[in-house]
Amino acid sequence: MTDARTLVLIPARMAATRLPGKPLLDIAGLPMVVHVLRRAEAANIGRVAVATDTPEIAAAVRAHGGEAVMTSADHPSGSDRIFEALGRLDPSAQAEIVINLQGDFPTIQPENIRDVLGPLGDPAVDIATLAAEIHTEEESNNPNVVKAIGSRLAERRLRALYFSRASAPWGDGPRYHHVGLYAYRRKALQRFVTLPPSPLELQEKLEQLRALEAGMRIDVTIVDTVPRGVDTPADLETTRRILAKT
Repeated sequence: MTDARTLVLIPARMAATRLPGKPLLDIAGLPMVVHVLRRAEAANIGRVAVATDTPEIAAAVRAHGGEAVMTSADHPSGSDRIFEALGRLDPSAQAEIVINLQGDFPTIQPENIRDVLGPLGDPAVDIATLAAEIHTEEESNNPNVVKAIGSRLAERRLRALYFSRASAPWGDGPRYHHVGLYAYRRKALQRFVTLPPSPLELQEKLEQLRALEAGMRIDVTIVDTVPRGVDTPADLETTRRILAKT
């Protein structure tokens, strides 16, 4: 039984420069965005919908039994897109928690989508997200791998202090690969999208730093694996091999 208080939104658009038409690319017989939709549905935590500005994406989602909502083409980020979608899908404000699930995570595990909700059990937390421990120097030094830096609250929980593309923190000890999946309290999302881009956000090119600079609290659940994002043709082929076996 899903929870009416939780809404899972998957922003999807066609304008990816490195992989044009990405949401509709075929993986094991289904469009990529439908794989993400299926995994969100399997998490069984709330209503699931794809938020898009592209009629072809909406049509593909609906053809596979999913829910799609049309949004403006002018949004600067997925957060802005899901906020518009939230207002369209839930004008009576029944949903208290909104999950932003990237549409290029076709291998994400449903249990990891559920894991992101844990920190919101603490009323002091505004936004929750995920990270996994880094085990290689290449991953640690790769600027495309965002690192979550935080204070340990429990074995699998951090309070985020910063996010960086640099290898951080310095010295011996674990480093964590941030997974770009977010659960917002509705009021936190509403506040976040009204904030102007912050200096550190612009410097690091990381939207979540806007929330931290505004004094919002982000907590992180530590999970065991990082879902493979699909950004390049090589990523696509790897993902096709993975999902062909399932």
